[in-house]
Order: sequence, then structure tokens, then C-alpha cells
Amino acid sequence: MTVAPFVPQGGDIVEDALLGGRVRLRQPARGYRAGMDAALLAAAAGPKAGERVLEAGCGAGAVLMQVAARTAGVRLAGLERDPAMAELARENAALNGAEATILEGDVAAGFRVLGLEPFDRAISNPPFFDDPGALRAPSPGKSGAWMADDGLAAWTRFLLKAVREGGRIVIIHRADRLADLLALLGETAGSFSVRPVHPFADEPAKRVLVQAIKTGKAPLRILPPLVLHDRSGGKHTAEAEAILRGEAALPF
Repeated sequence: MTVAPFVPQGGDIVEDALLGGRVRLRQPARGYRAGMDAALLAAAAGPKAGERVLEAGCGAGAVLMQVAARTAGVRLAGLERDPAMAELARENAALNGAEATILEGDVAAGFRVLGLEPFDRAISNPPFFDDPGALRAPSPGKSGAWMADDGLAAWTRFLLKAVREGGRIVIIHRADRLADLLALLGETAGSFSVRPVHPFADEPAKRVLVQAIKTGKAPLRILPPLVLHDRSGGKHTAEAEAILRGEAALPF
């Protein structure tokens, strides 16, 4: 299918190849651009064929398109408050032949306003900051992706409502917010699994992937870490490179 590109006012669109070329992604040339975090979230989402998956804050659809490429038969939906990015996500779904419903809305309004049945899985890469004084964004185009206007609690509340009992929530976030994530999700979820993501094996984790199961009661599990880079001069470790190519996943 031929799709005419949608160009947001004041910015150009570029097309990038993800998962070794299996996914084509149109996204703004400037401002926030999907990268490693999106690839890791898609690799950790873990849906089964036939499951319904919702991404909160889907942007241009980088995560959804990679989930679709990784697992056939998944029913996808994305929520995005920026109309320009939501339109790009629709274009990317058509470009990749993915069945994905893109909704416009804000997580702060809650899940119920969408009028949808709870999903099997809800995934998200929430904005990393909720204190304007902590962020000095180099571009205004990045502030919406980096700054959680209503705080991390608004995102966890939305995700908890978005899944059925026994449904799974998967989040990638800053490692220093792990305690906050566990406390907020722990209101109605449990059975936590945490995978630290380290830039190098000898450096502290900068990211965490967290899975929570709604009404889950199992003990918390700390999984083996993912190390992104080594000191040999290669861009990524073999494990990270396999994830970026779509040849490996990050199962919980």
C-alpha cells in the first residue's frame, strides 16, 4: 500500500529501518526519535497470538510496529495525545501492513473514558521526568516525550485499569524510579519481574524493564541483566544486537 507522508508543521519526516529492515518507521527528523528503549520494550512485551495489547503513549508507533513484526495475530491499539504523532502512527501501521487502532487521548483522563474492554497486556515507555526543573531538553519537540505532566502515578493508574485481572503490564523506565514503579503498580498488581539494563557490565543500570501482573501474588523476581555495550569497540553486545535485529526477545 502506498501511503503519502504526513509532515507535522515545522518539521520534516524521515524513514528509518528497524528490526533489520522488517519494520519501516516514519518519524520526525528532529525532536524525540524512537531508539533503544522502544526496541527493548517491544522485545519484552511478549504477547501471544490473539491477545489484545494496548500501548500508552505510542508516539509514531515504533513499539507497536515492532511488536506486530515479532508476533503475528496480535490485536494492537495505541493511545497518543499528540495528533501529529497519532497520524504518523496510523501511517506507519498502513506502511507495515499492521492492524493497529490508534486513539487520540491523554492517559491523565483515565482508561474508562476510552470505552474499551480491558486488554490482555498494556505496555508503556512513560516520560522519564515529572519535575520541569530536572529537565533541560535540547528541543521543544522532546518535552512531550520526556516530561510527564501529571506524574508517573497517572501512567501507572491508567495501565492498571487498562488490563483485565491476570493481565500483564510491561514498562521500561529509569532505573532510579524502580521503587516508585513497584509502589505505584503494587496498588492492584504484583508478581513483579524486573530486568536491569546496563550500559556496560561494570556500570550501574540506567534502565529497568518491569512486568507486573494484575492481582498477581507471586514473589518478586530479579532477572539476569541486559548489557548494551562492551569495551571491545563494538557498538552493541551480541545480545543487544540480536534484540535490535529482532532475532532475540527479552522474555519474563
